[in-house]
Amino acid sequence: MQAQTQLTLDLQLKESFTFDNYRVGDNALVLAMLQDVVSESGERQILIWGDHFTGKSHLLQAVCHLAARQSLSVSYLPLAQCMDYPADILQGLESMDVICVDDVQQVAGSPQWQEGLFNLINRVREAGSRLIFTSSLPPNELSLQLEDLRSRLNWGPVLALKTLNDDDKCRALQSRAQSRGFDLPDTVARYILNNYSRDLGDLLGTLEKLDQASLSHQRRLTIPFVKTVFA
Repeated sequence: MQAQTQLTLDLQLKESFTFDNYRVGDNALVLAMLQDVVSESGERQILIWGDHFTGKSHLLQAVCHLAARQSLSVSYLPLAQCMDYPADILQGLESMDVICVDDVQQVAGSPQWQEGLFNLINRVREAGSRLIFTSSLPPNELSLQLEDLRSRLNWGPVLALKTLNDDDKCRALQSRAQSRGFDLPDTVARYILNNYSRDLGDLLGTLEKLDQASLSHQRRLTIPFVKTVFA
């Protein structure tokens, strides 16, 4: 049987967003539960939440990749890109084996979408499929007008993603540098972390700018060169 993957609205999964490429830090239990979703003994519904750039979308797409490799049908729905569409696009998703809904906080203020998600959860539960959510906040702190949706989002485990410590952030920078084909010495990684934004997303953006400057000037990444780029 061939794996069937439904990419809602023709959105593509990022090939690099796999469990192997995720910097685990203190989130080993969360990863284990997400990986177990594809097994018969796994949870039928999970919500993971955390700050920006804790890797929620990465993990959700990693579930999609893993499910597809297990010949399960999977749908990925990034709500941040879907709110201009009617909630009718949720119809029929319960037919998939695994449904991954990213950024559920986006439905705050939209009664139509809140009702749509409420009905989807009910249909998925009846169909016996698996449903994974991500959110910036736990359900009880979301600005939802539909209290029944809040209760449905709490049906399964609600898991918090912890931010990476400094060592993990340095390793994440070095891993990204390696994937882009260049070396990032420990001293340079530490300098970037200690002198620029400590937000992981901003750090990765800084690394991309440095990579472009390094290629343009044909220079290795050293602390003096980093200083000239951001002078």
